[in-house]
Amino acid sequence: MSHLKKILCAFALLIGSAAFTAPVAAAQGSNVIAIDEVKILRDSKAGKDMATKLNNIETQMNGELTPERNTLQTEGQALDAKLAGKTREQVNGDTALVSELNGYQAKANAFAAKAKRASQEFSLTERVALATFNKALEPVLLQVIQEKNADVVVSKSSVVYSADKIDATDLVIQKLDAATPTLTVTRQKIPDQPANPQ
Repeated sequence: MSHLKKILCAFALLIGSAAFTAPVAAAQGSNVIAIDEVKILRDSKAGKDMATKLNNIETQMNGELTPERNTLQTEGQALDAKLAGKTREQVNGDTALVSELNGYQAKANAFAAKAKRASQEFSLTERVALATFNKALEPVLLQVIQEKNADVVVSKSSVVYSADKIDATDLVIQKLDAATPTLTVTRQKIPDQPANPQ
């Protein structure tokens, strides 16, 4: 999925609220476990389900924009053909052509605004889905912390080395799969802005 890297980065930042992270050096004598947040998101049933649903929403949103994009492209090519070989003065002297160009520009601007809004709505959808994933993960992670009697949880991405025996990633994935195999991912909408009073 095109946005997976962005989701993984955001997930790595958000996971800190559920895990108590500390440098390994400061954890001497403490019971330490490590987790691989990227693997949890990528390999868990909930993470895969979220990625699939986000991909489907993105495809749907692109599909909604495609007809208008194609129409504009066709109109643009027709206008290019009408403009071919004409000087600026000739174009400006053709009021029908100027009107057509202005109409096309207005449609192109409206489509650009619609595409920008769709992009913003998809980003919001990703953030809400990730928050839902983190909400499902947090109690599972806390359960693993209790079971392992851990004093410290470190992210494998932020340590130079961690022994396999302290890696609790697979246990977290196993428990998350059992507790939350799917997530509800809902397309988010940005509310319409009221028109500015003149």
